[in-house]
Amino acid sequence: MQLRDATDVTTAPIAALGLVGGYVVARESGVRPLGGVVLGAAGLYAGRSWVAKAGGGAAAGLAAIYLGGFAGSHVLAKKIGAWPSVLTVAAVSAAASWAVADRRG
Repeated sequence: MQLRDATDVTTAPIAALGLVGGYVVARESGVRPLGGVVLGAAGLYAGRSWVAKAGGGAAAGLAAIYLGGFAGSHVLAKKIGAWPSVLTVAAVSAAASWAVADRRG
């Protein structure tokens, strides 16, 4: 299997799907670390494109938003519920990915 060139990958949906997919896998399998594998794999795949498109500093910021969203969703879920929380942080991460990396081309 060959990965697409990092500059050709649209990262917004990958960031969103990593957060949503990680949640779904953890919830449905009952194995939280398995959800973490999904979250991590999507983050690494998006991260290589963030670096290629926007540079290391921007990639670090996007990674902080992505991982911060994961951590923050647990706190937010206590206030608005699990699904609304996951969808909110996924949308924020996707929007940041688009704004910082994807719209550059």
